[in-house]
Amino acid sequence: MDEAVSDVANGAEAAPLRIAVIGSGPGGYVAALRAAHHGAAVTLVEKDLIGGTCLNRGCIPTKALLAGADALAKARAGREYGFEIAGQVRPDFPRMMERKDGIVTRIRSSVEVLLKKAEVKVVKGSGSLMPGKGPTAYTVRINTAEGTENVDADKVIIATGSEPSHLPMFDFDHPAILTSTSALELTEIPGSLLIVGAGVIGCEFASLFAELGSEITMVEMMSQMLPTEDKRLAKQFQNVYRKKGIRVLLGTKVEEITEYSADHVVAKLSDGSEIRAEKVLVSVGRRPNSADLGLEAVGVETDGCGYIAVDDYMETTAPGIYAIGDVNGGIMLAHVASHEAFVAVDNSLAVRPEDRRQRDLRSTPFCTYSHPEVASVGLSEDQAAEKGYEPVTGTYRFPALGKAIAMGEDVGYVQVVADKNTDLVLGANMMGPHVTDIVHEIALAISTGLTASQLGECIHAHPTIAEAVMEAAHDIRGESVHVAK
Repeated sequence: MDEAVSDVANGAEAAPLRIAVIGSGPGGYVAALRAAHHGAAVTLVEKDLIGGTCLNRGCIPTKALLAGADALAKARAGREYGFEIAGQVRPDFPRMMERKDGIVTRIRSSVEVLLKKAEVKVVKGSGSLMPGKGPTAYTVRINTAEGTENVDADKVIIATGSEPSHLPMFDFDHPAILTSTSALELTEIPGSLLIVGAGVIGCEFASLFAELGSEITMVEMMSQMLPTEDKRLAKQFQNVYRKKGIRVLLGTKVEEITEYSADHVVAKLSDGSEIRAEKVLVSVGRRPNSADLGLEAVGVETDGCGYIAVDDYMETTAPGIYAIGDVNGGIMLAHVASHEAFVAVDNSLAVRPEDRRQRDLRSTPFCTYSHPEVASVGLSEDQAAEKGYEPVTGTYRFPALGKAIAMGEDVGYVQVVADKNTDLVLGANMMGPHVTDIVHEIALAISTGLTASQLGECIHAHPTIAEAVMEAAHDIRGESVHVAK
């Protein structure tokens, strides 16, 4: 990739490439830093807080609260670890929220420092696109608190993200109806909580509030929890949640809210039953933030849902305009947005067509930060078979894993999927402590083309949770000595 300032024309150094980035989430701010580090003159437009949904209203604040819930669970289980705490162990929710806010502020400040040091110009306001005049490719019109500012750009990267979907049967103006955003702004722990949707977001909030003492009911229209995960894993995960006292209703929908009051709502379900709850958390997907961006004016096309159409180079239907992260309707994960940021920036700086690169999502990890954690990457056994592979699997269960037993967290397993004919690692799914960390071992195996034999022959430290990956890889060939024959 050529540096943005390295070209020399007519004996003079070329002016830096001007790149405008709209949105400062894990796609936008990463794109801004990447471009600035390679010599571009970068303007970052953000109408709200630096860091976007992930940092301010999503990934980070939920993990901060879940860490508090995990600490609470450990304290309650003190006798199992050989200590006692005098008095009743109970959550201090205001302090948990205060800690969460402090963590978010700390990380956001760090990102702001990085942007400042990289000399990224940050403009607070809402940006929309217009055709440029003369040699300028595009102009970003920014509505700020002080007025309007126009920024000329040779390339534009749209990273405006998404927001929670609003279903028509819920009155989101009523304080009892929550989204993943408003749930992070609660001042009290709800006595009872109905969670609509048992995907990643719903399961994480269920884990959090169940530990804090809420009575939880989950309603999921699909036939399993975590619908994108392996069905066998989802079944085991469901059993764990039910043992926690979480009520899970599958193949069920909320048809309407039949009663709104000051302290509760009543929801009518598709099976004819009713549920009374203090709060309802609606976690059934997200919608793109693509309105009011001036897309039509510059020739950027969207689909019927508003997602911006892109190719594998992250370029839209308008030359020189790229769209990354949730707004393009791909895999809606923060780490995917960051990967796409690298791809979009590198392609915007590429001098020759052959210098461009495509996104590669084959080794994208999917993580649920519940208790227990869930993670997967690549293909499940069923998906591998559907794609024409002859899949073989190896499994190692945490009740046989020394580190998990020592931690007192021996619920779960690791399963590795490989191709019988080539022994190539195709994927994995796992549940248990720290699996959202060890899943990256499989991601690396997939991206580098490792075989299950190579994965198993790699020495793993003992005792660790990661040993389960090695044992599962050995088990594919029936060679795990810690699995009873």
